[in-house]
Amino acid sequence: MRPHVTINAAMSADGKISTYRRIQVRISGNDDFTRVDTMRAHADAVMVGIGTMLADDPSLTVKSGQLWSERKKRCGSEDPARIVVDSMARTPLNAAIFKKGESERIIAVCENAPESRVEALQQQGARIITTGEKQVDLAGLMSELKALGIDTLMVEGGATLNWSLVSLGLADEIYTYIGAIILGGDGAPTLVDGAGFADNTDAAGLELVSMERMDNGVLLRWRVLDMKII
Repeated sequence: MRPHVTINAAMSADGKISTYRRIQVRISGNDDFTRVDTMRAHADAVMVGIGTMLADDPSLTVKSGQLWSERKKRCGSEDPARIVVDSMARTPLNAAIFKKGESERIIAVCENAPESRVEALQQQGARIITTGEKQVDLAGLMSELKALGIDTLMVEGGATLNWSLVSLGLADEIYTYIGAIILGGDGAPTLVDGAGFADNTDAAGLELVSMERMDNGVLLRWRVLDMKII
């Protein structure tokens, strides 16, 4: 058993989610920001990888006061739980997730994570989930999150975490906002990086659920199929 996992990302027309310098850029507009905030407000938890945490320092909180109040009445907490997949416990102790919002912070580490770093994160109020020897075992993490009562999980990057979830069959839906901008760059991260599939017989299949023009781009909603493309 695991949560329902939805990956959400904004990318350029050439498939980049940030520049080759790994600097976050504005790709979507206000309508898409509202959509993402609404998704976050209705999720039990929001997850990012350590790369996104170090590059962007997101708070992963609900921004709209109305959504914040509605969630408070509905769930008892203003924000979803914030989760960082951080094998070696590198999350900064002054990260925004510790400064903003009151919802639970969960740091997923592996067994080889430095004990001193793990203890420091615990002192900051983080719940530590340890799974996997040299890196976080995502399947095991999903089981742990389900046991904690997390049924819906929104993933907000980055490319390596997206790859791991898709390649392991742990993603259910993908929302991609495609903006009217080209970033280029051989080293710029795409929606999904990682090792990649060897050929299309191994590739993860998708079904297009919906397509909507939004701001100056297009929002695509995909369902991840159980079977592979043949």
